[in-house]
Amino acid sequence: MKKNVKAAVLIVIDAVGIETLSYLIKHYNKKINLPCLSALGIKKVLDKDIAKMIDGNIKMNIKSSAISLNQSSKTADSLIGHREMMGLIDNNTYNLFPDGFPQEYLRKLEKAVGRKTFFNKMCGGIEAIEKNYERHEKTGDLIVYASKCDPLVQIAMNEDIIPLDEQRFIVDTAFKIARDMNIPITRAIARSYIRRNNEIIRTPNRHDTVMPMSSKCLIDLLNDKKIWTVAVGKTSDLVNTKYYEKIKLTEKEFIDPSLNLRFPHPAKKDTNPFNVQGTINAIKTSEFIYRPEGTFIFTNLVDTDSLYGHTRDIKGAIKSLEETDSSIKKIIDMMSDDTLLFITADHGMEHREDYGYHNNEKLFLITCSKKSFLPDIKTDIYPGLTSVGGTISEYFNLSKEYKEIVKEQASVK
Repeated sequence: MKKNVKAAVLIVIDAVGIETLSYLIKHYNKKINLPCLSALGIKKVLDKDIAKMIDGNIKMNIKSSAISLNQSSKTADSLIGHREMMGLIDNNTYNLFPDGFPQEYLRKLEKAVGRKTFFNKMCGGIEAIEKNYERHEKTGDLIVYASKCDPLVQIAMNEDIIPLDEQRFIVDTAFKIARDMNIPITRAIARSYIRRNNEIIRTPNRHDTVMPMSSKCLIDLLNDKKIWTVAVGKTSDLVNTKYYEKIKLTEKEFIDPSLNLRFPHPAKKDTNPFNVQGTINAIKTSEFIYRPEGTFIFTNLVDTDSLYGHTRDIKGAIKSLEETDSSIKKIIDMMSDDTLLFITADHGMEHREDYGYHNNEKLFLITCSKKSFLPDIKTDIYPGLTSVGGTISEYFNLSKEYKEIVKEQASVK
């Protein structure tokens, strides 16, 4: 076993900013069980009346701190938030498309890919497929729709009708044309699905074409120093640069039953257990594989956004958070003394009458380590979420290079 080698783990609990967490707790109408996050200090960033609604009390032999901070970038979006954590501030404003996309854009897309498009409305993913699958499956025409929460174009396609290679070509082309026409989107997504026994099943073969990185980021600096970088879940789609390793588990056979990772969704649609298992795998590997410069693990836990956030499922979100709390305890138990753990969120979720919308709000940042050393979070030097990457860069002795990246976009002391 390799000892005394640095490792840092960053876990993003998607769409659970401080305002969102407070809203969920307040409207759950009974206490929520978060013993691990409580021990790590989550109550410190919440109003006292909300903090009283958090139950659970465990003793942990770990040093921790909890602070609140604001995102510096203008748009509340998973891609924007994750990139800011790695040092990239985006001052552009990305709006939604409530009236769909321009007809000229659709005409160019149809000509380029050789298929007709239809629908072209703002809509939720499953709803868009439910309303339009008959025409799509009869003609092969593309179901194009705008997201209710993200500045992106989505195209739903049945895998039995349009092969995956063609789906990827279509969304790559859709993204390129949008960029050429200065349509402000951050991503184009192929929403792959199948139908079995009249049930619509979204498959794990979703393909994202993502806005190029504006410059080098923390991941690139870590790679240059031969620090082993690991993306778990969708982080490699959001911060789309090189990683030494990408972990995207989708099959339950790869989940260790001894960990007792639970799927709280009634239909077991959760993906968080796969990404927790991927994180634990990466931590264990960092202990045994020769990586003398250290390891950085970047994990996204998306269910509080995709499964429970946009659907405004308060009970589901709470159950998911309680399971996340239990999972974080398991991750900490696996950590060596030399590992730093960061826990934060990328944005919030505003529950409106019709839908859950991304919200730019205060975010929590928890830092913890089993050693007595706990780094300062220098929000006075690194603006917004760049302070997450700033702390990691200092841990790996890359602060000079990281400051240069941030300085290109914001004033850094």
